[in-house]
Amino acid sequence: MPRAQGHSSGGQAQAKNGIVVDMRGLNGIDAVQSEHVVVGAGARWSEVLRATLSHGLTPPVLTDYLELSVGGTLSVGGIGGTSHRSGLQTDNVAELEIVTEEDELRTCSRTRDSDLFDAVLGGRGRHGTIIRATLRLIPAKTCTRRYKLYYRELSPLLADQCLLVEDGRFDHIEGHARFADSGEWIYAMVLATHFDPGEEPDDAALLGRLGHESAEIDDMGCFDFLNQMEDDEAYLRSTGAWEQPHPWLDLMLPGSAAEDFIVETMRKLVLDDIGESGLVLFYPFHTRVITTPRVRVPAEPRAFLFSLLRTAPHDEVVVSRLVESNRELRQRALSLGGTVYLEHAESP
Repeated sequence: MPRAQGHSSGGQAQAKNGIVVDMRGLNGIDAVQSEHVVVGAGARWSEVLRATLSHGLTPPVLTDYLELSVGGTLSVGGIGGTSHRSGLQTDNVAELEIVTEEDELRTCSRTRDSDLFDAVLGGRGRHGTIIRATLRLIPAKTCTRRYKLYYRELSPLLADQCLLVEDGRFDHIEGHARFADSGEWIYAMVLATHFDPGEEPDDAALLGRLGHESAEIDDMGCFDFLNQMEDDEAYLRSTGAWEQPHPWLDLMLPGSAAEDFIVETMRKLVLDDIGESGLVLFYPFHTRVITTPRVRVPAEPRAFLFSLLRTAPHDEVVVSRLVESNRELRQRALSLGGTVYLEHAESP
């Protein structure tokens, strides 16, 4: 089983009675070209982004946490705040170099050995080991304006997210919720638009027709915005929460059922279900832009990512309870036509 940074959510990068191959040494990044870059499977996305931004280019989709390996996210999909426009990271791969189960080194793409290409992308490492990947690049801006919009209720936030996905006015769209010290939910939508100096965005136009209660607006460099989890990681490591169990659940919900599912689920959650450093993540995307065959999405034009990013104590009873809760939510989502992201390939 190939493994680089080891951030799988349920031990998928382990191999019971098998062999785990450390991929971190395959981290080379070739010369950046005008439309693509060739990188080793063990390269971290932060390294790729630094290399491409120096040429005014960026991958179209990046996950929130950039210290994941290229091979790791390409083995599961790779979703982020720009997925409403550009799909998954796996949808933006031009070519792969792979070692197959038969120990053959092969090169594949959508037009060359396409069956192997489609089997490996999102294939959880079960159909071959990614050695190198040719990634598509697009022009990058130098600055980012980030908008944090706060809502009193969840439903208006979800409705605004759907509006923004349809009209496409923002480059980046996400939403999250966490518990305040008061025990109440704090609902926030995080939006961003990228720009160059002298082309500052029109805040009034971008925020028109949205129903938020308050807003925080700030400017930063593009890399700083895309790598903003660096500070979160440092904080979580300092508190010890980074090393605690994280029984996460990542669902893709059909648009027609998403609001009821999300609102009802969150209504029942208490702080102990998420943890003091836990977070709930949610945002919509067009399913038509996700073309990776191995990544299953709901059979509707629009779907929602809904993630319970739980942090649990080192307590087997608590972890087992949260895992069982995840199992129940998973079954309910599947019954509504949803799918599960970041799950074992064997799961139905």
